[in-house]
Amino acid sequence: MELFLTELKIVDDSALLIEWNDGLRRRYEFSQLRNACPCAACRHSKSEEPADPMKLPLLSPSEIEPIKITQMVPTGNYAYRITFSDGHNTGLFTFELLRELGKTVE
Repeated sequence: MELFLTELKIVDDSALLIEWNDGLRRRYEFSQLRNACPCAACRHSKSEEPADPMKLPLLSPSEIEPIKITQMVPTGNYAYRITFSDGHNTGLFTFELLRELGKTVE
């Protein structure tokens, strides 16, 4: 059975609800999706050495704000390009990846 999305809905201003053609419904926190970005830059930054614990990180004003999804654009029949409120939009979230993420809801 080929899987595809039948419904996309933003809930609670912090999560995305996706319903699949097999009836599965999953909830995705925006921050979870942003942290799971599959683009090369994000995968590379996750594999770097840990930051020096003696140096405090600096946060920009946009990093302090809760992350939001500002746009989702289908890419072919297999993925979505998600644009986040921090401007990041280079990751392609395949249907396969989306099925792995999130939490099942009734």
